[in-house]
Amino acid sequence: MTEPQSALLLRRQLAELNKNPVEGFSAGLIDDNDLYRWEVLIIGPPDTLYEGGVFKAHLTFPKDYPLKPPKMKFITEIWHPNVDKNGDVCISILHEPGEDKYGYEKPEERWLPIHTVETIMISVISMLADPNGDSPANVDAAKEWREDRNGEFKKKVARCVRKSQETAFD
Repeated sequence: MTEPQSALLLRRQLAELNKNPVEGFSAGLIDDNDLYRWEVLIIGPPDTLYEGGVFKAHLTFPKDYPLKPPKMKFITEIWHPNVDKNGDVCISILHEPGEDKYGYEKPEERWLPIHTVETIMISVISMLADPNGDSPANVDAAKEWREDRNGEFKKKVARCVRKSQETAFD
C-alpha cells in the first residue's frame, strides 16, 4: 500500500524540522503511528509578554493536506486575543483557502498549499508577539489587550507563562 501524498509531505517536513530545527519551536508526532497529529512546543518569543513560556499545542492535519490547512489548538492555557478560550488558534494562515465570507481577510492571507509546518509556526510566533485585535477569537482578551495591556492582560499572560513552565514537560 502506498502512502497518500499528504503523509509523504508530512513525513518530509518532520524529517526536515528534526534535521534543521527552527528557533522558537519544536515539533514531533503525538503518536508515532499517526503522521496527521503533531505536538509542538512553542517558546514564548523574546521581548514579548510571553517570553519564557513553553506552550504546548497540537496540529491536526486533514487527509487532503496541503490543499486544506491543519487545525491548531493550544493544550497549555494561554491568554491571547487570537486564541479562543478552548485553545483553538484563529489566524488567517489557518483559514480555508478562498474568499473570506466576512470580508476581513484577503485570499492571499489565508491558507495556501505552499505553507509548511515551519511557516505556520513562524506565523503563530509572530501572532504571539503582535496580536490582531481586529478579529479576536477571545473577545475578553482582546478587550483587555486594548484597554489594560499593562494591567490585567499582562497579569493573566504572566500567570499562563508561569503555569506553562511548571507543566511544560508533563
